[in-house]
Amino acid sequence: MPDTLANVFRQPFSAQLTAFRLRLLQLVPTFAWDDLVAAQHDRAFMVAGATKADLLADLAAAVEKAIAEGTTFETFKQDFRNTVQRHGWHGWTGEGTKRSEEWRMRVIYDTNLQTTYMAGRHAQLIAGNYPFWVYRHGGSYDPRPQHLAWDGLILPSDHPFWRSHFPPNDWGCSCRVFGARSEAGARRVGGNPDVQLDPAWSAPDPKTGTPAGVGKGWDYAPGSSVSDLINALSGKVGNWPPELAEAFLKSLPEDQRAALVNAAKGKKGKGAN
Repeated sequence: MPDTLANVFRQPFSAQLTAFRLRLLQLVPTFAWDDLVAAQHDRAFMVAGATKADLLADLAAAVEKAIAEGTTFETFKQDFRNTVQRHGWHGWTGEGTKRSEEWRMRVIYDTNLQTTYMAGRHAQLIAGNYPFWVYRHGGSYDPRPQHLAWDGLILPSDHPFWRSHFPPNDWGCSCRVFGARSEAGARRVGGNPDVQLDPAWSAPDPKTGTPAGVGKGWDYAPGSSVSDLINALSGKVGNWPPELAEAFLKSLPEDQRAALVNAAKGKKGKGAN
């Protein structure tokens, strides 16, 4: 990921932090990266191979620190190593060589920051009631050809493309989406009317089961299942200290969470134009 984009992801905003804190409602022990799939990640935190609750809690705290304080990857690496050493965690994927460990820590750091950032962006786009969304390539040094082909794509916000192709669309993907109120506005944020979808854009790749250009397990829109909840809570749990935010979220009965979502939907409806 380019340094400039990394700096963007290190700028926390309330919706992103809220998106991550919603995951803290469930710390899920897992053995493999695909033990949780698609929207299950919107309400749960996992690190593949971490099966102990206290270990998961400390790993989550390290990620939250990176999001809330905008700490660098170097700081996260130190926090991760301290956590692993403190809990005596061995056998984790990547352990053993400097290069492999660096890769694994980078995956955990980037994936959590990117998915929660885009979950926050998704919530903002929903709240803004933008009729057009624009896909923009993230500027990777080693771009995926298909992601580059979508750069500038303008589609209605309710187009089915966004259900499966809202980024990130694979490990390390740094693509983004911008909202616009008109076609002229879409062009101002980088939209290009000449970019068109391939008629077979949704056809699954036999090897992955996902459309071309979308990695296995990435054919969903991060945060979309909780966008209204993020918008309803971001003024609270996105600005509160970690302990207070977590306690508040865990104290909410399901019916109160539903009421917050309904209230957010009602507010959004009144503000639509």
